Amino acid sequence: MIPEPKTRISQRALTVWKISGMIQSAILWIFGAVFIALAVIFNWPTWMIVIIITIGLLYSSFMILFLPKLRWRRWRYEVREQEIELQRGVFIIKRTLIPMIRVQHVDTQQGPILRKYRLSTVMISTAATIHEIPALDMEEAEELRHSISKLARVADEDV
Repeated sequence: MIPEPKTRISQRALTVWKISGMIQSAILWIFGAVFIALAVIFNWPTWMIVIIITIGLLYSSFMILFLPKLRWRRWRYEVREQEIELQRGVFIIKRTLIPMIRVQHVDTQQGPILRKYRLSTVMISTAATIHEIPALDMEEAEELRHSISKLARVADEDV
């Protein structure tokens, strides 16, 4: 059996994903509050309010406390001379091999939350799709972008 990739993403990804979970939860709670207000105004049964609050609490707990840890534990990658291997998933583990010869270009991407924590996402484009390695230290992301670009050029020249 082929061993799993060795390199992990930054542990600061946990904080970024927790913040993202908080934002998603806040949006859910806004909709939940509107639904609860409607339930009170129109005298809907109390069990509907209880169900909405329970769903909100479960969703928030999962998105903030559990999902970031599960995602971080599974996310690994490895860049080899001929290929890039990605491993990700929470319940279903997905492993992807990207041949260097298929790599068209490599980008880094940063949103405001990633920028605050000095992280970047590396985007690897092939003809068919875009693969990403999330939440790498900015310096590591830049080095990886240059390294993949260089390896892709060598692979392209060998053909």
